Amino acid sequence: MANLLSVISSLLVGAILAIVPWTALWDANYLLQTQPFLRAAALSPFVRGCVSGLGLVNILLAIHEAHLAFSGDREGV
Repeated sequence: MANLLSVISSLLVGAILAIVPWTALWDANYLLQTQPFLRAAALSPFVRGCVSGLGLVNILLAIHEAHLAFSGDREGV
């Protein structure tokens, strides 16, 4: 059960990190309205790509965890 929850949470976090930087939700962040430098940095394609890359790494980690947990092969642990 713990393995399943770990895989699901990793997939959800990865999907959110991979998708949200390219949506209007990322652009309309009211916490950055008062900080123009941080807003410019957060809206740069480089930062968006880095955050999306972390999301993809998280998704790959979830797939690897699922493979290890549900295939019975525990050598990678």
